[in-house]
Amino acid sequence: MIPISDDIRCRSKPIINYWLIGINLVLFLWELKLELGGELGYFVNSWGVIPQQVNEAIKNAIFVNPAAWIVVFWRAFSLLLAIFLHGSFSQILGNLLFLWVFGKAVENILGHGRYLGLYLAAGVLTGVVQIVAEPSLTVPLIGANGAIASILGAYVLKYPQAKIDTIVPLIILYMPVELPAFFYLFWWFVQQIFYGIGSLNIPGDVNQSMIVYLAQVAGLLMGAGFMHQVQRKA
Repeated sequence: MIPISDDIRCRSKPIINYWLIGINLVLFLWELKLELGGELGYFVNSWGVIPQQVNEAIKNAIFVNPAAWIVVFWRAFSLLLAIFLHGSFSQILGNLLFLWVFGKAVENILGHGRYLGLYLAAGVLTGVVQIVAEPSLTVPLIGANGAIASILGAYVLKYPQAKIDTIVPLIILYMPVELPAFFYLFWWFVQQIFYGIGSLNIPGDVNQSMIVYLAQVAGLLMGAGFMHQVQRKA
């Protein structure tokens, strides 16, 4: 199922949503350039979230050398940058498609600043959950999955009965249908089975984590909880 639009009318332009989509695309093009030059593996291993390295840096800072906190802060920055990196064509296309369809209405409700804050905070939270859950993992984790899960959670809480215009591929035919928004809570996780399609050539691979879905559930709940608080104060 491919979502293409919803029936929610927005009063203002989703400027932040456009910027987030643009930044993700630009950085993915940069990844393609690095791949052609054989430098992508070094870049992703430097800026992706590697739980084992983060935990080693924290241990060194606490028990060995306080100066290692510099490394911890540097690694903490990777939690932000990793949100904007992707490991395959299917991952970035799937993520940005969901962001395009569901992000506009959420930004319209939250406003530009709170929308950006939710996106970044949920992306960082996802990384933290993965670090805590799999502290010995040596494979870099990248992608906006957790951030976009939070947007989806906020959207479905606010508009559970919204109609999503959807295209269903049928071998060589495409059938347009309307599906309720809450269906995509399920489909969001199913579609990620296919995120390995069109993978970039990254030595050692990326996102090989058994806890990835749990981390995204944390992002989804964060988005729903944040929207709930906004509604209560409205």
